[in-house]
Amino acid sequence: MALDRETAMQVSAVLSKGLPYIQRFTGKTVVIKYGGNAMENEELKSSFARDVVLMKLVGINPIVVHGGGPQIGELLERLNIKSNFVNGMRVTDSQTMDVVEMVLGGQVNKQIVSLINSHGGTAVGLTGKDANLIRARKLEVMNRSPELERPEIIDIGHVGEVDSVNVDVIEMLTRSNVIPVIAPIGVGPDGASYNINADLVAGKVAEAMKAEKLILLTNVSGLKSKDGKVLTGLTAKQVNELIEDGTIHGGMLPKIRCALSAVENGVRTSHIIDGRVAHATLLEIFTDEGVGTLISRN
Repeated sequence: MALDRETAMQVSAVLSKGLPYIQRFTGKTVVIKYGGNAMENEELKSSFARDVVLMKLVGINPIVVHGGGPQIGELLERLNIKSNFVNGMRVTDSQTMDVVEMVLGGQVNKQIVSLINSHGGTAVGLTGKDANLIRARKLEVMNRSPELERPEIIDIGHVGEVDSVNVDVIEMLTRSNVIPVIAPIGVGPDGASYNINADLVAGKVAEAMKAEKLILLTNVSGLKSKDGKVLTGLTAKQVNELIEDGTIHGGMLPKIRCALSAVENGVRTSHIIDGRVAHATLLEIFTDEGVGTLISRN
């Protein structure tokens, strides 16, 4: 059945508007942190996979880093292993780390790889332990309570931060027309496994790869002003001012600091976008408006 004239005009307009962006970003690297609603809703999962495959087909090099906190929590509950948190981070003893590796490196990672491949892509799953992709160090959490004379170090187990990223492994895959899908598990100097925040891993991978963009999918519409309006375009200087005056606070702070660090260390732009919107990734890359907050160096 042929398209009617009006529909045909709409389709052609959309396709032609995408051309300048395709020309601009061909050959560039885009790191995407995948999580939240976009990883749980079937329609959003499908739209995300299609977005990533299309990006690869038009010459962009997407790298996916994924989370999996809810899935970890669900399995721990089924195994009757209690979850404890310090400053929003899961206390990860050896038993919990085994579950984290099982869920992130196995279940979740393979589901995402399979999803991308089922939409015509060629994805390969990795953890940071593969080929020493993500070298990690133990994260020290400081308790600075007023009643303490000096800060106290709290041991939260196998929770780490990124020490270095082996870009050779990632570049080998992207040159082979493969989409890397990375689980945020790092390896320490002694071979121990570390659970690392997925936003942090995505940011450090983007920095190491000198990516064009870092995209963080969230369950909010973007960074908001004090009166509730989404702030669509900010410089690093403006973001620091919003942190200082308290506009950015609470759970959004770590994500913002990750995005800010990326643009201050070689990534052209960071994006905090609404993963609840179908095809949010494509909208952010191939339109001026996007569906969230863009942060740039200047």
